[in-house]
Amino acid sequence: MKTKKLLLIALFGLTLAACGDDDDPFVPQPVNNNTNQDDNNQGQGNSPTDNNNANKNATTVCAEAWRLEFPKLKGGSSIPVVHTATLNSRTGETGINYTVEWDTDIHAQRWSCYQMYESIAVSNTSRYTVTPKGSLTSDSQYPNDEFLSSQYQFTQEPYWGTGYDHGHICPSADRLGSYECNRQTFYLTNMQPQVNGFNAGIWEKMESQVRTWNRGSFRDTLYVVKGGTIDSDANIIKYVGSGANKIPVPKYFFMALLCKNSQGYKALGFWIQHSGNISENDPLANYAVNIDELEEKTGIDFFCNLPDDVEDKIESLAVDNVKRAWGLK
Repeated sequence: MKTKKLLLIALFGLTLAACGDDDDPFVPQPVNNNTNQDDNNQGQGNSPTDNNNANKNATTVCAEAWRLEFPKLKGGSSIPVVHTATLNSRTGETGINYTVEWDTDIHAQRWSCYQMYESIAVSNTSRYTVTPKGSLTSDSQYPNDEFLSSQYQFTQEPYWGTGYDHGHICPSADRLGSYECNRQTFYLTNMQPQVNGFNAGIWEKMESQVRTWNRGSFRDTLYVVKGGTIDSDANIIKYVGSGANKIPVPKYFFMALLCKNSQGYKALGFWIQHSGNISENDPLANYAVNIDELEEKTGIDFFCNLPDDVEDKIESLAVDNVKRAWGLK
């Protein structure tokens, strides 16, 4: 979502063929002049450079907003909520578990973003499951977010009795490195209402596919952004609940993925309607888009902390090339 894109194309379109293969999904990594280290990832999450990046996040509101998984922050009533935890209970590694951008006006998240890499791609615990189901106590199945200011927390459980599942955005299965890490994925801020046929069907299939890419032979790091559409009434099916416990039901769900490995960067988007009638046997390639298209559909500027030249190329790659790069048929 860069305003200078058309100008770049006009000025440099004739030289692109000489610079490399436009079908190549990878863009080499620029030299990293940023000395900040990412505690989660031994530096792998560093913003590649502070130069030549017109749309990067400012870090005045959120010190962690420079990280590559962060989309452009919306601001206003939307606030970032960063969750820190022990990520690997065996090694004691600590850091950022995931982040949400929470809209305090409509009591819903715009997205959850997080990283996937080797040292936390482990299973040291099982899925968090407890007996209290409909309460909001700290030991309930879906507790209020302890990292969210109490003035924005729910006073009643907003999902029970609505007919909708608590749809994880950062999945439990992606965060099994510690009990603390996994429990945080059950915070209500990490949920969106989903019909069961969608949640347990095609959405779960998409999440499982992402986990197949979370291996050392594919990535050094995956940067993941996921969510449901809440920014306009046209992209909301309905609201359930009332007052401070009223929440929107998204009409569409999305994923934006950035892969970094020894070859460089490549990116992929998924865009799918929220429906329980979609067959989980549908090829995921049917829902793949490039990031430019996903940005147009969502109004969210993904991977804004990449240098503009890298961001422009990987986000505008033709969707057929994107599918091939990620092995989707």
